[in-house]
Amino acid sequence: MSGSHFLFVPGPSNVPAAVQQAIHCPMEDHRNPTIPGLIQPLLEDLKKVLLTKNGKTIFFPSSGTGCWEAALQSTLNIGDKVLGASFGQFSMLWLDMCKRLQFEPIIMEEEWGTGANLENYHKHLSEDKNHSIKAVLVCQNETATGVKSDVLGVRKILDDLNHPALLMVDGVSSVASYEFRMDDWGVDCVVSGSQKGFMMPAGLGILGVSEKAIEAMKNSNYPTCYFDVADMIEKTSGGFLPYTPPVNLLRGFRVALDLIFEEGLENIWKRHYRLAEGTRKAITDGWGLELCAKEEKWYSDTVSAIVVPEGCDAVPVISTAFNKYNLALGAGLAKVAGKVFRIGHLGDLNECMLFGAISGAEMAMIDNGIKVEPGSGAAAASKYWTKNPVGDK
Repeated sequence: MSGSHFLFVPGPSNVPAAVQQAIHCPMEDHRNPTIPGLIQPLLEDLKKVLLTKNGKTIFFPSSGTGCWEAALQSTLNIGDKVLGASFGQFSMLWLDMCKRLQFEPIIMEEEWGTGANLENYHKHLSEDKNHSIKAVLVCQNETATGVKSDVLGVRKILDDLNHPALLMVDGVSSVASYEFRMDDWGVDCVVSGSQKGFMMPAGLGILGVSEKAIEAMKNSNYPTCYFDVADMIEKTSGGFLPYTPPVNLLRGFRVALDLIFEEGLENIWKRHYRLAEGTRKAITDGWGLELCAKEEKWYSDTVSAIVVPEGCDAVPVISTAFNKYNLALGAGLAKVAGKVFRIGHLGDLNECMLFGAISGAEMAMIDNGIKVEPGSGAAAASKYWTKNPVGDK
């Protein structure tokens, strides 16, 4: 198919040309004397993205799921209670992992389209008089439903109750895209991945751990090997990994971080909000459709899940977009399979790129009998973006 492929799933995101060029380098010895000069500055610069001065950062050759496992296994013991809300495919899978790894998850089932319910967190934590809950999980951005949650709100509950549980955050589709403050929010473990806001191919799982989490590792007797965080901290302090690192990805990571710092974190947060808001205007004002997110407070700035009208199927919309218009849209998962399609709006993108996603999705819907006015989505987005210049929020 001629022309460019339009990638608008909520990860992997588009990889900037400069990052691609850095990755496309000759293979090299992963223990050559230049490697510490690559790895150690990367870890220090990751701290600037996570906004931590006191924590440690590491990465594993894995997806974000690997770092879920690393955080849990390295800080907890078999049978420990873990509290978390399930309100989408990925928050659900994290809690399922807890069960499979022989922890005891306390699962708060929430309606898909909503996020972490602070009242339920408060209820369970206030009833935990003996502090048997050792970790509290929060998915900051639920990719399956386009929902964000209030991490700071959960931290305030822990502080108000003087509860010592570790606060663990899934930031896979939020970190490096919208506001996240590890130290200020008292986050003990934050998980992310290279393929979303970091504008990289998949392959690097990113993990930030606090001093409190590092201390908890000393009391963990959970057997670990590949995903041993203490091992990784020790080895990377000398500039190497305990096993073969994906050096080419790390070369690209260097460039990706430089691009992030060049734009500035707060500017990135503002850009993502503005692009997301224009996309939402296309969906609601232009097409007259609804978001999966039930209220504005839940709206994600990295992905919008669009609910197709009753009696319609999102699957052929996604298929038509891909096969006819060379546009990749995200599918609905689990409970929302066939009910939604998703537009990812994160990473390296701008307004004109999003027009491609909006117009392609619009044509694919029309092709499948969904009654939307041709050009209405782009018109609504354009109206918002022109009235809200870059830098405004």
